[in-house]
Amino acid sequence: MIEFMLVATLVGSSILAIVILMSDGKRRSNQLFAGVAACFALWSLSILLFSATMESRYALAYSKLFYGGSVLFAPLIAIFALYYPREKSIPKPLWHATVWSAVLFLAVILTQDHVIISELSREAGGWRAVINQPGYLAFSLYFIVYFAIAIGVAFRKYFLYRGSEQKRASYYAFGILFTSIPGFVADLILPYFGDYRYIWIGPVASVLFLMMTGYSIGRHRMLDVKLFLAKTALYVTVILAISGVYAATIYVLTTVLLGNNVSPSVQFSANVVASLIVAVSFGPIRAGVDRFLNRYFRYQRYDSRVLIDEITTMCVEITDLRILVESVIDKTDDAFNPRMIAVLFRDSAHADIVRGKLADRYRSFDYLEKLVSREVITPPTIGKVLELRTPAQRIGYFIIGSEADGRLYRHDDERAMGVIADELSVALQNIFRLEEIRAFARTLEREVNDATKELRESNNKLLELDATKDEFVSMASHQLRTPLTSVKGYLSMVLEGDAGDLAPAQRELLKEAYTSSERMVHLIGDFLNMSRLQTGRFVIERHPVDIARIIEQEVDSMKPIALSHDIKLTLKKPTRSPILYLDENKIRQVVMNFIDNAIYYSPEGTPVDVVMEIEDGDVVLRVVDQGMGVPANVQKKLFTKFFRASNARKQRPDGTGIGLYLAKRIIDGHQGKLVFESAVGKGSTFGFRLPIKQLASPPESTGGASKKNTP
Repeated sequence: MIEFMLVATLVGSSILAIVILMSDGKRRSNQLFAGVAACFALWSLSILLFSATMESRYALAYSKLFYGGSVLFAPLIAIFALYYPREKSIPKPLWHATVWSAVLFLAVILTQDHVIISELSREAGGWRAVINQPGYLAFSLYFIVYFAIAIGVAFRKYFLYRGSEQKRASYYAFGILFTSIPGFVADLILPYFGDYRYIWIGPVASVLFLMMTGYSIGRHRMLDVKLFLAKTALYVTVILAISGVYAATIYVLTTVLLGNNVSPSVQFSANVVASLIVAVSFGPIRAGVDRFLNRYFRYQRYDSRVLIDEITTMCVEITDLRILVESVIDKTDDAFNPRMIAVLFRDSAHADIVRGKLADRYRSFDYLEKLVSREVITPPTIGKVLELRTPAQRIGYFIIGSEADGRLYRHDDERAMGVIADELSVALQNIFRLEEIRAFARTLEREVNDATKELRESNNKLLELDATKDEFVSMASHQLRTPLTSVKGYLSMVLEGDAGDLAPAQRELLKEAYTSSERMVHLIGDFLNMSRLQTGRFVIERHPVDIARIIEQEVDSMKPIALSHDIKLTLKKPTRSPILYLDENKIRQVVMNFIDNAIYYSPEGTPVDVVMEIEDGDVVLRVVDQGMGVPANVQKKLFTKFFRASNARKQRPDGTGIGLYLAKRIIDGHQGKLVFESAVGKGSTFGFRLPIKQLASPPESTGGASKKNTP
């Protein structure tokens, strides 16, 4: 009889653990209760084996399982008391202390032979033991502390809670109390005196606790028995149907069509065909059985994916606030069948929308905030309170009442509600922004109409001032270029010895003056071209030019500057070069700009190579240096107006950022392409490609004048 009760406890505890997990295994309280039931099952199994064995060494091993299960059971039942009937987070220090104490006791009990029991002897009626008192007292203290926590928390919740939560707490509190009395006597007190004959009373008495707590979970909506039965029926029916299809296929192929005597290869082929038929038919069979069972159990009131897709579509398409909220409420009502649904707005400009009855005290935002943060107990009429908020705005609350049939929402239901609240929050924020935009647009339209006239007048004045500025820059550039050219020429003559010999110090100073005047000439040329671009007078005047001669002359003119920077400037060109129709002055400006940049952005003692080649029908110029290079993240901006890389600004603060922009415009005006390669710390290559075929013939002209192209 005792063995039968232990086996019944073992089987019942195992089934209850499986039922709880299959009902809603994602809920923490269900996981903990399933763990408690599993410990009772282990407890029953170990005591059954302990009582049945006749050898002391096996009895000692089974006693380790018995006490090991108790070590796990005690903290689990205490933590379950904290979670049930309303889940709340546990402080991390308490959680860590519980886990580590259980791990420590379990490791000691399982690895040491005589921690609790020193010696076992078989007598009539059962085992007697000699107890290791220090170890047994430590275990007893550990067990009593956690059990006291569980009972204390359970009765505190019983006196604190009201309504259905109080009922659920009462089942748990009195269940654990009634179980603990015989359990402590038979499994803690009597074994202290060496009497292990009645230890079977503990797990059998635990049935009362499991039944009362399990009934509380199922009766008060934490266990969906209908869902469990439906899923069980679904899986069993599908397995039977698939097995029937497979067996029928094998029978038809091997018996009806081919006869009983078939070769192994034919039998293998029949198995393959049957497997394919099963694979193809599994989906339709499962879907059909699912639909059939749902007619009777009605465990699938909605498809969460379809529901969320429909609500997402509403949130995207509907821009009227009231229509959107009422549509979402309709879908939520159809899916979850709650007693009431409400959407409350913090903004007093928008009226609350309530479906069903909502007490006035539930309209207080302070109270709702406490519900969301679980500072107060959720009343039975409220199933879920979700805050409608986005990172930028707190909108209000989405309140879903408890289910009309009295069940608790499942984890999947709560997750779907959370997604609905998030979608609705974003949609409402968008509607608020749209309302603001519409109001602002109406105001702005009036103001724009009033300001348009003033803006047009101001714009006309700005255009006049801009034109005056461009004219001034153009005139100033022309006026400044003439004296600077003269100064540059005289400095060149003095440096070449036309005015007599120079002292070394005088030569160095004159070289600096010549370099500065050369730079100023380039700068004035850049500003003049920028002015022409702004005023629409930037044109390409093409004439026959020896491109190699231009490049050679520019290299020669830049050699003094290169020498002053200790830069070796070299030129490599073909022996013969084509005559092209180019704008000589502008091409000179591009070549000079590339060489000038290479000199100024290269360290002293490094070479700058100017290479002219004929490649694939193009005249190609490359100016190669070993300077600082251009960072990869700014290379796309390098040829835009006024842009300069950060390392270039540090090296040469007086740059303008227009030289490369003008070079691109000039080369584009000649139907060419820029050449550019660079890496930080490895130098750069600047240049261009000019198509020989297009530029070898004179441009179209009218009345003998050369054509002027505006790039």
